Amino acid sequence: MAGVQTAVALREQGWQGTIRLLGDEPHPPYDRPPLSKAVLLGKAEGSAFEVDFGSLGIDLELGRRATGVRPDEHMLETTAGPEPYDVLVLATGAEPVRLPGSEGVSTVHVLRTVDDVEGLRPVLAARHHVVAVGAGWIGAEFATAALEAGCEVTVVEAADRPLAGVLPAEVADRMTAWYAEAGARLLTGARVAAVEPGAVLLADGTRLPAEAVVVGVGARPATGWLAGSGIGLAPDASVAADDRLRTSVPDVYAVGDCVSFPSARYGERLHVHHWDNALQGPRTVAATIAHGPEETPPYDPVPYFWSEQFGRFVQYAGHHAAANELLWRGDPDSTAWTVCWLREGRLVALLAVGRPRDLAQGRKLIEQGAALNREKATDPAVPLKAAVA
Repeated sequence: MAGVQTAVALREQGWQGTIRLLGDEPHPPYDRPPLSKAVLLGKAEGSAFEVDFGSLGIDLELGRRATGVRPDEHMLETTAGPEPYDVLVLATGAEPVRLPGSEGVSTVHVLRTVDDVEGLRPVLAARHHVVAVGAGWIGAEFATAALEAGCEVTVVEAADRPLAGVLPAEVADRMTAWYAEAGARLLTGARVAAVEPGAVLLADGTRLPAEAVVVGVGARPATGWLAGSGIGLAPDASVAADDRLRTSVPDVYAVGDCVSFPSARYGERLHVHHWDNALQGPRTVAATIAHGPEETPPYDPVPYFWSEQFGRFVQYAGHHAAANELLWRGDPDSTAWTVCWLREGRLVALLAVGRPRDLAQGRKLIEQGAALNREKATDPAVPLKAAVA
């Protein structure tokens, strides 16, 4: 997504030079969100981008992996030999975290690429008993698809609740019941000790039947190949870019899941692993390359993502911290509710479940730095835009 959007945005910004788009996969560039939904269930054959690269003058080279960068020579190392560049944009994304000892085990799957999906579709078609490791966004989306396909599903989560690293307990606890309501078994506080033929062994000795195991325990920036390049990385291994998404070396930029950037809005460096970031960041990079940093506004978006799980449409905008004030809009035991996070009275983030209007209005209020009237904001009958203090 980030690489394709950068190439297209460069042409839209009037860039006349040669553009070469290299990808390590053999498939034409594709969109990832449908993979865990329609494509996985066989309702769509693929999600390739409808981009005419030829008409845009973009040279697309597939099956060519980047292996290193020599900035002093303006040279990219690849599996097909060195490639000189004037400007280089890194868009290598992220790699799924795998279970230790699971490499090469045919029954263990991850869900990241179109090839991963092709490996999982027969599992769903056979209505196997599957174990999903991790009750995060991917784990919940896979469990939803597997249930729809008729599989028996057990979700194993090491923390005491779903989305433990993302949402506070009082919010995530409300989502726990979604699993049982949909027909999935959720085990929290459960750690995987080993994967055996036909089973998953937990640390407490429990043996779960599993004809297939799907691991969704997070992803890491795909930046290991930059070792020795001099391109600075943040502590989380993301490329440490500035507010125009420039890296620490000249003429090298980074976009998408592999990069973090300083946010003046939130006063910290953000690393956003979501589709919208891979859409927005390329516009800043393309504008900076085509017109210069002085003509380009700093990159400081309101992060946004969505998830479809267990019959619910979940949306999140912004970025919250543990110290932020939390407000509820609506009954969290109902099918539609919203949570708002405030910092010094101003809206900084919200999670909307089945309330897309709250999300649309709230996202704009976050961009504006709007303060909310707490009494009005907690009344779900009052439009969020009408709750501005």
